[in-house]
Amino acid sequence: MIQVKKLSYSYGFGPVFDSVSFTIGTNRKVGLVGPNGAGKSTMLKLLNGLEEPQSGTIEVVGKIGYVPQEIKHDPILDNSLNTREFVDPNNKHEDFELLQMIRELEMEDITLSESPKHLSGGQKTKLALLRALLEQPDILMLDEPTNFLDTAGKKWVMGFLSNYPKTLVIISHDLALLDAQINAVLALNPHTKKIDEYTGNYTQYLRLKKEHDELEKRQILNEQKHIKRMEAGLKKMQRNKSKKGVRQRTMLRKRIEKLRESLPELPPEIKKIVIHLPEPHPVGEIPIKATNIVKMYDYEMILADVSLSIVRGERVALIGPNGAGKSTFIKILIGILDADAGEVIRDQNLKIGYYSQEFETFDFDKSIVENVQSVSAVPEHALRPILTKFNFPGQRIYQQVSTLSGGEKTRLSIAMLMLQNYNLLILDEPTTYLDVMSQRIILDALKSYTGSMLFVSHTPEFVEELQPNRVLLLPENKIQYWIPENLDKVLIT
Repeated sequence: MIQVKKLSYSYGFGPVFDSVSFTIGTNRKVGLVGPNGAGKSTMLKLLNGLEEPQSGTIEVVGKIGYVPQEIKHDPILDNSLNTREFVDPNNKHEDFELLQMIRELEMEDITLSESPKHLSGGQKTKLALLRALLEQPDILMLDEPTNFLDTAGKKWVMGFLSNYPKTLVIISHDLALLDAQINAVLALNPHTKKIDEYTGNYTQYLRLKKEHDELEKRQILNEQKHIKRMEAGLKKMQRNKSKKGVRQRTMLRKRIEKLRESLPELPPEIKKIVIHLPEPHPVGEIPIKATNIVKMYDYEMILADVSLSIVRGERVALIGPNGAGKSTFIKILIGILDADAGEVIRDQNLKIGYYSQEFETFDFDKSIVENVQSVSAVPEHALRPILTKFNFPGQRIYQQVSTLSGGEKTRLSIAMLMLQNYNLLILDEPTTYLDVMSQRIILDALKSYTGSMLFVSHTPEFVEELQPNRVLLLPENKIQYWIPENLDKVLIT
């Protein structure tokens, strides 16, 4: 059981939560939802004691298991002798059971005897998830547990969670997969800094939220019309120069100002946000060409004779299961990694804009605006409206990047891409951390982009709407023309 009373918390530039109260009962399955940056991950850290509220109380009864969005340094994992010791410290499961679950989490190459400390952040996160699932704590808290999984892995995790016998609190963009089992939703409202409680499953929450948003929109628009009518009346009163007329105008002006101050802005979810990527820099007919690329790690073949030429203005989808070498191939194209054999030819006018789900292009010790200014000569006053579109308004531009959630880092990365006239965008899972609204905004911007694009995505809707010209399948090393009817076949692994 969790009981939160009058909890308040801020980052220093403004409140995240303002006197929030809610209760999560025993054996409940709760979805924690809200737009990127609303404070979902922060709330889980507060409930786990990893952050301290400015005021209010948090009472937790029972043992908590918590898995964050990504694990890079975990003292328990780093000090474990091997994978088996980490995922099953009490030796409750047979080796074959553990190996089967590791395979379901798409880590076919990991053995129980190897040390987990040298694995990637995504692999460590999967192992931490498996450890938490097997421990079955009284309260299991998961922050985006399907982020690093393909379609089959997502279904396995959500199927496992649907049978979880105790309390579950989950942040996920794949809540639809757990829909039937959720019996409550806590919705973080970034405008009121409160939490709205909904009883029922995720589908019921979406319906009620839509009705609430439409009502709020009508009320705000009606108030705006009322203010406009009052302003029109104020103009007519300008002709009355008497003391009484001046007094009436002053009173009416104050009423209008008071109404404007009390009138909330339309939430981003219910107003149209439009983002335009700049026109691409001129480039030759073949911006980039890779021929017979070979890459090995520790005597294991990752890429074997992979070739790809991208035509100017063409969109290519790079599709394959985790571990097929997609990110490795991308890093070789960009020049971050060297191939063991093969050649990459880049046009002399090539300008690559790169998005990585590992956020390798960020300086985490600097602020949002400092990171943006590192790639753009645009002055701060001109950057402000751009960053506001990506939901970094006001003083938030001075927030340190290391404190951002995964979704906020994604939005910042796309914002930085928007400020350069790249002629080739290379995007490695750009929707991993994004909420539905942010996915829609980013997708609309990318659809209108006229430069070349190479992208990796396990989100079928994202691939389908971008309509790639061709698909490179790994590890098969096959290139085929895009056929929408084959989408499910190439994405399901």
